[in-house]
Amino acid sequence: MIKNDTWIVEMAKAGMITPFEPHLVRHTGELPVISYGLSSYGYDLRLSPREFRIFKHIPGTVVDPKNFSQANLESVELHEDEFGSYFILPAHSYGLGVALERLEVPENITVICIGKSTYARCGIIANLTPAEAGWRGYLTLEFSNASSADCRIYANEGIVQLLFLEGSPCAVSYETRRGKYQDQPEQVTLARV
Repeated sequence: MIKNDTWIVEMAKAGMITPFEPHLVRHTGELPVISYGLSSYGYDLRLSPREFRIFKHIPGTVVDPKNFSQANLESVELHEDEFGSYFILPAHSYGLGVALERLEVPENITVICIGKSTYARCGIIANLTPAEAGWRGYLTLEFSNASSADCRIYANEGIVQLLFLEGSPCAVSYETRRGKYQDQPEQVTLARV
């Protein structure tokens, strides 16, 4: 069953989402923002301003998830203007960022992370990412720019929505199995095997 706003508020008080915004924020002062915070059946995470990386083409190399090289990624500068802080995701490229909020997923919940329509309408596709029962940390977020134009990705604003799905208690949680992405810090975490 998908969990509602009342449940999300109660679980946030117990530490499931930190920091937690109990309302859907669409403006900060006079400035409109890409919405973040609590919605009816989900929570819109913000993108951290700390780090964003894009894949770069290095002739003769292949990206290997079993032997991932940091040389395949380059850091992107955080820009700022009257609209806010942002990273640039070049046309037809792929980037990695990290969530501003830290999660502690309960043992009977799996979280699905989906893209926001505001970005989808600009050609930005957020990878569908799960956070399994018992997972803790800052989600590394993955984005593809399918458009032929460079796009802004705003920091400190909504970037993806989380949906909380309750199930019967599992026999082995992410915590119990000591998952390889447990307790990720607020930085891009690279592929691990």
